[in-house]
Order: sequence, then C-alpha cells, then structure tokens
Amino acid sequence: MRARFENVQGLTSGNNIRYAGIQVGTVKKVKILNDTLIEVSMLIDLKMKKYIHKNDIVSMSTDGLMGNRILNITPAKDGAPLAEDGDLLVIKKSVGTDEILETLDKTNKNIAFVSEELKTTVLRINNSAALWKLLNETTLPDNLRISVENIRRATAKADNMVTDMHALISDIRSGKGSLGAILTDTAIAYNLNEAVLKIQQVGNYASDLAIELNKLTASVQKDINTGKGPAHALLKDSAIVIKLNNSLSNIEKGTEGFNQNMEALKHNFLLRGYFRKLEKKQEKEKNKSE
Repeated sequence: MRARFENVQGLTSGNNIRYAGIQVGTVKKVKILNDTLIEVSMLIDLKMKKYIHKNDIVSMSTDGLMGNRILNITPAKDGAPLAEDGDLLVIKKSVGTDEILETLDKTNKNIAFVSEELKTTVLRINNSAALWKLLNETTLPDNLRISVENIRRATAKADNMVTDMHALISDIRSGKGSLGAILTDTAIAYNLNEAVLKIQQVGNYASDLAIELNKLTASVQKDINTGKGPAHALLKDSAIVIKLNNSLSNIEKGTEGFNQNMEALKHNFLLRGYFRKLEKKQEKEKNKSE
C-alpha cells in the first residue's frame, strides 16, 4: 500500500504505522517522485491487512510530544473493498510543527498588538472627562426612554396616517365621497364645465354693464357740468330750487287751509247731520270687524 504527500516532515523508513491507534506496520520506503510529490510505501502485517480498506485515510503525526513521525490510518465509515498491495490510499494533510510554531508566532504578535491598542483605549477612556460625565448622568436613561417612546408613538401615528391615506385613495378611486364623485363622475365634470362657462359669461356681462354705467355716469356728469338736462336744473339751478321750495310751501299751506275748511263744515248746522251719520256708520263697521 502507498500514500503520497507534498511534505513528509521528517518521516523515514522504519517509522511506525498505526491503524485506529493500533500498531499495524512500518514505513518501508520514502521516495521522491518530483519537486512537489513524495511517495511513501507501507509494510503492513499480514494479520492486519483484513482491516484496512481502499477508502481509509492516511495522515502523519508525531509519536508523543517530541517523538518520531508516524503514519496513522483512519478507518472509513462506509464499507469498501479491502486494500491490496500497491493500492494508493487517500491522504489527509496535516499541519507540521513548523507551521504551528509560525502560526503561534503570528498569533502572539497579533495578541501583543491588540493588547497594546486595548491598553491605549482604556487609558483614553479613563482620562475622558466627557465620557465619565455622560456615564454618570442619571437622567440620560430616562430621557432616552422617553425619546424612544415618542419615536414609537410617532411611528404608530405615521402608520395610521398611511393606512388612512390608502383608504382615502381607495374610496376616491371607487367614486366614494365628494372628491371621488368629482373625479370619477363624468356628468359632474360636465356640469362643472357648464357652470364655469356660465360664470365666465356673467363676468363678461358684468364687464359690459360696468362699461355702460361708466358711459351713463359720464353723460350725467357732462350734462351737469354743461348746464343741460334736468339733472343740472335740479342740482345747480338755484332759481328752480327756490321755485320748488315755494311750490312745496304753497302745497302745505293749501293742505292746512283745506283741513280747516273741512273741520268748519263738520260744525255747520246744514252738514252736521251728515257727518254724524258718517261717524256712526264708520263706528258700526268697526264694531262688526272687531
């Protein structure tokens, strides 16, 4: 049986071979095949060959902490045919002592670097007055707790607003509500267009009416200023005003004299009976109506 390695790490002929921890043979020969591959031939005891299978795994280790190099054969889990003379077994690459020491050296350097950085960090923390002031602030946890609660409430309100907005948009799309009816009902849109057109027409008429009123005002103003028309006579002709005042005064005097004459006729013996009958008739009609 054979096994091939990239590095035998000091393995020589005569070194022990163990199967599941039991001594089963020795290394027969170590042969260099090329610059990257070394073949190890194994001499197995006849009575132990019936335990070694073709898929068993070969690896190198050390006999004790400082002992010689040995080969270990690890049994495979699944059943395979027994290995024969000349079979090439599968190997498992093992880590050499030099590689372990090199790795430990790198690890120690990294640990030293981390330790130094940690020391610097601890010193900076110990010398930081602001940090210790922050850590010693007893009200900070309560304030943080209040802030978190406010954020949680704001988030809940935002979620509710988003839900309401989705519901509102859904109602609008389905034509619910005033806005939905305006956006989805074509008849309402047509009526709105008609209303806008009528409002525009009323605006145009109002503009025309304002123009006509301006013309009329200008005409009246012109008549007043030039002395033409009744407006000038009523507003600026003092003679006409005096005549109107006299006419009104005469009308008032005539009315007063007429009232006096009517009162005198009521007391005249010729017409007194007529006015009494008229008063009785009026009183009777009043009583009936009451």
